[in-house]
Amino acid sequence: MQSAEKFCELGRAVIEIEANMIGKLIDRIDHNFAEACQLLLACSGRVVVIGIGKSGHIAKKIAATLASTGTPSFFIHPSEAKHGDFGMITSKDVLLILSNSGETDEILAILPFIKRLQLPFVALTGNLKSTLAKAASVNIDVSVTKEACTLGLAPTSSTTAALVMGDALAITLLERRGFTTEDFILSHPGGSLGRKFLLVDDIMHKDLAIPKVDYESFLKTALVEMTQKKLGMTTIIDKEGRLMGIFTDGDVRRAFDHHSDIHKTPIHEIMTKEPKVIPQGTLATTALNIMEIHKITALIVTNEKDHPVGVIHMHDILSAGVV
Repeated sequence: MQSAEKFCELGRAVIEIEANMIGKLIDRIDHNFAEACQLLLACSGRVVVIGIGKSGHIAKKIAATLASTGTPSFFIHPSEAKHGDFGMITSKDVLLILSNSGETDEILAILPFIKRLQLPFVALTGNLKSTLAKAASVNIDVSVTKEACTLGLAPTSSTTAALVMGDALAITLLERRGFTTEDFILSHPGGSLGRKFLLVDDIMHKDLAIPKVDYESFLKTALVEMTQKKLGMTTIIDKEGRLMGIFTDGDVRRAFDHHSDIHKTPIHEIMTKEPKVIPQGTLATTALNIMEIHKITALIVTNEKDHPVGVIHMHDILSAGVV
């Protein structure tokens, strides 16, 4: 049995080799890179990413990264392109083609169709003299001098280099497009990332579900509203619909401690004035932090006119998986 240190030594060697190969890419960020960015940025359609084998897996990742950062994109397998998927490509699209050798048969087979449609394309190749590199509108050199594979056969450093260059393209385009956090949220509606960026507007109780009573109402009316809406509180509004206060379960206990008459006690005399509120468009995570800091279970969501447009409860946030 080999020692643990031997395993670690081999693992470190792989990382060191790939890190060195990636470091050499910095000098490849040149006029070709800039031209590729300009071509992709000017695309009025979608960026179609093409690759096969290990390069195909990298191409799929690059397409996904582009799509999630503001550059509409999708992946096509070159073999499938020959059997109908080429019909997914339009004259407005720009291609991004990956091939380390630049001589991949399946990719060279579709080059005539690319030329016939006069489709511009960016190539990521490891061979500047290859057929693909010469045919490309712009070729970016992603060559490596050493694979991390000790046999020098398995694509390792070369695929990593292509992936990193793809990230460089995607993030450069993100910056140039002025892609914002809000844009990013819209591209990631699901999973833990999507939940992290949920807005209070997405999960708050709104419209008829908002507990509301008039400023001049009596305690009984507030109790009925709280019972029906089941949020443990009710908003108090004036005749113009502006928020004047809040009445909560805690206020109910205090009112009964003072023997308040439910039929005669005006709600504005026993409500909590200046309640905690948050504006529309606030992240649900921010609402949760406010609740935890002030030890409350509900927040009123208001618009620019100070009208309550929603109520978000701690249970809503937790049920949505926002943590």
